[in-house]
Amino acid sequence: MLVRGRPKAPYALLAVLSAALSVVSCSGGGPGGTNSTGALPLPHASHHHGTGGSSLIQHVVIIVQENRTFNDFFATYPGADATTIGCMKVPGGLRPMHNHRSSSSGCPSGDETVPLKPANLSEGCDFGHGYHGFLKNLDGGNMDGFGLFGGACHGKVKAAYQYVKPQQILPYTTIANQWVLADHMFQTQGSGSFTAHQDLIAGGTMLNVSQTLSIVDTPNSTPWGCDAPPGTITSELKYVPKSGNLQFLKDKGPYPCFGPSYTTLRDLLDAQSVSWKYYSPPVIGGEGVLWNAFDAISVVRYGSEWGTNVTDSNTQIFDDLTYNQLPAVSWVIPDRPESDHPDPGPDGDTGPSWVASLVNAIGQSSYWSSTAIIVVWDDWGGFYDFVPPPLTDHWGGLGFRVPMLVISPYAVKGTSSQGGYISHTQYEFGSILKFVEDTFNLGSLGKTDARATSIGDSFDFTQTPRPFQQIPSSRSRSYFMHKKPSTIPVDTE
Repeated sequence: MLVRGRPKAPYALLAVLSAALSVVSCSGGGPGGTNSTGALPLPHASHHHGTGGSSLIQHVVIIVQENRTFNDFFATYPGADATTIGCMKVPGGLRPMHNHRSSSSGCPSGDETVPLKPANLSEGCDFGHGYHGFLKNLDGGNMDGFGLFGGACHGKVKAAYQYVKPQQILPYTTIANQWVLADHMFQTQGSGSFTAHQDLIAGGTMLNVSQTLSIVDTPNSTPWGCDAPPGTITSELKYVPKSGNLQFLKDKGPYPCFGPSYTTLRDLLDAQSVSWKYYSPPVIGGEGVLWNAFDAISVVRYGSEWGTNVTDSNTQIFDDLTYNQLPAVSWVIPDRPESDHPDPGPDGDTGPSWVASLVNAIGQSSYWSSTAIIVVWDDWGGFYDFVPPPLTDHWGGLGFRVPMLVISPYAVKGTSSQGGYISHTQYEFGSILKFVEDTFNLGSLGKTDARATSIGDSFDFTQTPRPFQQIPSSRSRSYFMHKKPSTIPVDTE
């Protein structure tokens, strides 16, 4: 499969920033909660039932995996917007002024055409995937900087130009064959896991009323959140309306413990008495340390919901399913070995089996008839993808494509013999939040969820509910319930 010509995206802002990142000082924060950059008030909820939801769905389970582009997992999937050929900028190469593309490969003139290499799921290289790496991989929208800029590993500049062997992710392809695969889901921001996990609970990391200042990359110390050592600070992106540019403010942001003005989906859920839970694995130092998005939310970390709504065991969801305790909205965070993160540890990557065990547990429970399961990967992890993000915004996004799977009795049925459907709709993480907001009549956070297209078009609430089909996998639910937690952070970038 050859690379198509890439659509031109509005990348003037990012191209300028990539050429010269401007580091500017601003007042930093300190331990104690509220940030010093202004308040972002909770929007007034407009209680309407949007087109993205239905009263038939009473439970939404968001399963969050790690660090993969769409193309890295589904390069050879039939009918998907994918490729097995990449483009790589040549060291020191100069392009014509108008950046002509080769008609044969679709690559910018002067690029090297790189066949993507089939690779093992347990990739040994953890490629850079912070904001600088995003800009370099993006290369002004050319999508050809994955080799020379952050994608090299042990001197192998083409290491990021790969795709995972399909037989190693059979549970994912089986789900895609039966349910919904979205091939145009983009992460909210071109940044790493700290902000990505915030985006999945908050719809963005904006810090001020005018929404011109947002968190980017990781805090400068661990753990990430209210348990961070005193003096820990974050980095920011500042949008300058006069110039239309973004300024990267390294280590100039507040302490990573955000006060009540920093709103999340939890605020909307609690306001409407809708139950929720965040299933997170333990790591060294106690629950939430380093790897838990709600550890950065002061009203949760220091409130009664810490340890109840926010767990220190991601396998508790199995017990909650058994004892009819599944909340209306759930996030499920993996342990390191089951995360799909590169270099998962000595046992290899058990992520596909982990996801299959969760889907099977829900599908075989009384909750199946009323549940929507969403599987999404938090960021691109430095792996190659050829589709440029379709827009730029004030917060360093959109980022690159990541996979998304949707499983439900009301998932749109495709034309394949098994019923799989490929959604080509442009989604972002706010699309998931909008679906939750619409489903439970929550109103809107007024962040990226307000502009995003809901994933609701991946559902058909007029169809006869579809029966569950078990997802085969090499490891069972019992394996995950009885294995000892690794206590290793899932990611550190």
